[in-house]
Amino acid sequence: MKKPQMFWFVGTTLIFLTACQSSNTLPNYYLSNNQASEFLDEKFMGYQAIFIETENEIFALSAEMKKMAKKIGSERDTRKKTKKLLQYFFSPENINLAYKSGANVIATKAFQNKEANCLSLTIMAYAIAQEAELNVAFQSVDVPEYWVRNGRANMLTGHINLAVLEEKFPDKKVIWQRTAIEIDFDPYVNKKSFPKHKINKNTVLAMFYNNKGATAMIHGDYISGYAYLKQATQVDPVFSSAWGNLAILYRLKGLEQKAIDTYRYAIYLNRNNLTAMANLSMLLNKKGEHEEAKLLDSYIMRKRANNPYYYALLGDEKYYNGDYKQAINHYKKAIKLNSSIHEFYFGLAKIYYMLDDVDKAESYIRKAMAKNRLPRLDKQYLAKLNVLNQVD
Repeated sequence: MKKPQMFWFVGTTLIFLTACQSSNTLPNYYLSNNQASEFLDEKFMGYQAIFIETENEIFALSAEMKKMAKKIGSERDTRKKTKKLLQYFFSPENINLAYKSGANVIATKAFQNKEANCLSLTIMAYAIAQEAELNVAFQSVDVPEYWVRNGRANMLTGHINLAVLEEKFPDKKVIWQRTAIEIDFDPYVNKKSFPKHKINKNTVLAMFYNNKGATAMIHGDYISGYAYLKQATQVDPVFSSAWGNLAILYRLKGLEQKAIDTYRYAIYLNRNNLTAMANLSMLLNKKGEHEEAKLLDSYIMRKRANNPYYYALLGDEKYYNGDYKQAINHYKKAIKLNSSIHEFYFGLAKIYYMLDDVDKAESYIRKAMAKNRLPRLDKQYLAKLNVLNQVD
């Protein structure tokens, strides 16, 4: 399942799991009161000169967007307004928005380009909905951990959507969780009953800045990366993912002890930030602090044991490093846990192609196509299948 989702934070190039102890608890200092990690402005001279979009700029509407909102707002009923909003967003006769991974842009750019990542599309929808006088709220959707590769880095993706809240009337009791109408740019996620929780606008801003910082960091622009990641932690000081990314940036700059301290703070803020734990474990092992690393690895393994996407991540790492036999084992484990995810089959197709087994590669491409629900990806799979047929 290639989710159209916004990127929350970046993982390291490779996540290793070492031998685990039997303990399933974290060291006490992750759970007790912990001081905020430090900013290291002096190590990123010039970061103040980096242009960072303001909240007003991120959520601003163009004249065309306001015109659309006015048409939507002409409806009086909440559900009719929402239906019209969705028709504008997804109808080929109107703007017909499309998801584009990595397109982390402000609302006006998302509208103008008719494509963006999930976060930017949701920000745009929020801005238009509010202008149309719809009562909307951001929701974080607790999808399983899911990674995509960006060069040498693995990026962990998350997902948010919008809830349109019903109006309250004196004679009508409204329970928010049961009456919310959702606007979701990933139809697959929308069909699943994943837990959701409301998040505030500051957290969404932190996500936006975090994405920008992570992208800059991947491209080697550490100054811009620091500027954006610091901004993310300032607009939402308890957004653990931004602190985890800041720790990665410190490690890349050779500031290993500061990275360790910042990873620990990210984990203190969110003990489900498994990526920060895995990255910290790698760094601790490098420094010879194996006991703490083993405790972290044990906790991670217990949390990820039944997540098929984790085994797909391991498979992708083995494929990336040329260990095709182990890569096959990991992908088959992922399929055993969930046989409906098309990427797992495509992962096997890539491996068998590298092993010059064209027949198996073609077979797994066909299986990926059978599981896929996105027409755009079907075209890509078909193109790859045609290449295999030519080889065959």
